[in-house]
Amino acid sequence: MSLNPAVPLAPVRIPVLGHLARALGQDINLAFYLVTIFVTAIVLAVMTWGLPALVITALALVPLMFAWFIIISLP
Repeated sequence: MSLNPAVPLAPVRIPVLGHLARALGQDINLAFYLVTIFVTAIVLAVMTWGLPALVITALALVPLMFAWFIIISLP
């Protein structure tokens, strides 16, 4: 299978991820902005709903961390 430069890779084809990938290619500071927004949203959710918001966030991040560990362990 050869990589054709005219055909973008899978994450770039998904509308939201593709937009973010292109924007990150232009300005790396966007990653820090997104992390700041995410942490602010978590803090506001915990202040509003308490511990259940923190638990739901942790449960939502389990598949993401599982995938991250698989990706970093590949040769």
